[in-house]
Amino acid sequence: MSAPVSHRGAAATLPPKRGLLDTVRAYVGLTKARIIEQLLVVTVPAMMLAQRGIPSVWLILATLVGGTMAAASAHALNCVADADIDAKMKRTARRPTAKGEVTPRNALVFGLALAALSAVWLWLTTNLLSAVLSLAAIAFYVLVYTLLLKRRTSQNIVWGGAAGCMPVVIGWSAVTGTVEWPALVMFGIIFFWTPPHFWALAMKYKDDYAAAEVPMLPVVATPRQVSVRIVAYAWVMVVWTLLLAPVTSWIYVAFALVAGAYFVVMAHRLHTGVKAGREVSPMRLFHLSNLYLCGLFLAIAVDAAIGLPTVL
Repeated sequence: MSAPVSHRGAAATLPPKRGLLDTVRAYVGLTKARIIEQLLVVTVPAMMLAQRGIPSVWLILATLVGGTMAAASAHALNCVADADIDAKMKRTARRPTAKGEVTPRNALVFGLALAALSAVWLWLTTNLLSAVLSLAAIAFYVLVYTLLLKRRTSQNIVWGGAAGCMPVVIGWSAVTGTVEWPALVMFGIIFFWTPPHFWALAMKYKDDYAAAEVPMLPVVATPRQVSVRIVAYAWVMVVWTLLLAPVTSWIYVAFALVAGAYFVVMAHRLHTGVKAGREVSPMRLFHLSNLYLCGLFLAIAVDAAIGLPTVL
C-alpha cells in the first residue's frame, strides 16, 4: 500500500500566486519607464520649436501618449530578445523577463500590441508621418540595435542609439507634418550625446557586460581609448548644438555654450584621471549627461516660448 500523499507538502512546492498588482508591476517593468521619461522630455521642446511657440495641449498630450507606447513597445521587445544576457548582469537581472515574471511569449505579444496601438493612435491624433516614424524607431531599436549590433560590435550604441533620437523627429512631424533641418539637428544632438552618456555607464558596469559577452566599448578597449572617444564625441556634440543658432535666440545659444563647455571640461577630467592611472568615477559624467540634455532641451523650450529674435 503506497504512503498517503501530503497535500500540505505538495502545496508548499507550488510557486506563490502573483496578484494583479504584481502582474501590472511586471509589465510596467518591461517598458523601462525611467528611460521613457527622458525621451518625453526632449519631445515637447522639439514640438515647441516646430511651432515657434506652444502647440495645443491636445496635440502635446496625443504625441506624448503615442511616443510613450512606442518607446514601451521597443523596450518590451528588447527585454524579450535580451532575457538571457539580462539574467547574467547585476544591473538588469531584476527585469521581468530575466526573473521569469513575464514569459517571453506574453512579453512579445505585449510589445507588438503596443507598437500597433502607438502607430494607430499617432495616425488618428497627429498624422501618418508620425505614425510611420514611430514604427521605424521601434523596428530600428529591436532589429538593428538589439538583434544585429548589440552582441556583435563595440559600435553598437553609436549606431543603435539612433532609435533614441527619433522622439524629436516625431515631435516635429506631429506639429508640421514634415521633417525639416532643425529636427535633424536635434536628432544629431542626441546621436552625438548618446556614446559619451552610455560609455560612461558601461565603464562602471564593464564586468557586467563582459560576463554577458556583450562587446560594449569598455569591454573590448582600454579605459584610455574609451575616455579619448568620450572626449571626442563631447566636442562634436557641443559644436553640433550651435547649428540651432539660426532658429533660436541668445537664450539657447548662451546655455548651449556654457553648459557645453562644462560638459567638455568634465569629459576631459575623466580622460585626465584615466590617463594618470587614478581611480575615476564615470558615473559622475553619466549623471551630468542626463542633466545636460534635459537642460539643453529646456533651453530650447524656453527660447521657443518667449519668441525672441533669432541670433542669425
